[in-house]
Amino acid sequence: QVQLVESGGGLVQPGGSLRLSCAASSLALDNYAIGWFRQAPGKERQGVSCISGSDGSTYYTSSVKDRFTISRDNAENTGYLQMNSLKPEDTAVYYCAVEFGVCPGYRIVRADYWGQGTQVTVSS
Repeated sequence: QVQLVESGGGLVQPGGSLRLSCAASSLALDNYAIGWFRQAPGKERQGVSCISGSDGSTYYTSSVKDRFTISRDNAENTGYLQMNSLKPEDTAVYYCAVEFGVCPGYRIVRADYWGQGTQVTVSS
């Protein structure tokens, strides 16, 4: 059974950093694009970033560019989202998802699998 498990969320002060992880089991991620989404209370799920499997190309939505960095370690079958200079508006549940092939942009559109989400709260 394929599972994606996110971790690394928590409470952080504005300006702080967090590193999210997305670990896959029963699925080799080498040929999958890994995407990160977030959903704030009362809002729609929003694509945040994507990294392709084939060449490691990365894509970001404009609101996180230059603050967030997506990466992957295929040997560890894990994707990461390094989040720096966090703002209160980054508060959301963060999800990872994977789609076979390359990123269509910063947002995966046909996810094959989803994680269960991890809460990120940015507050003083």
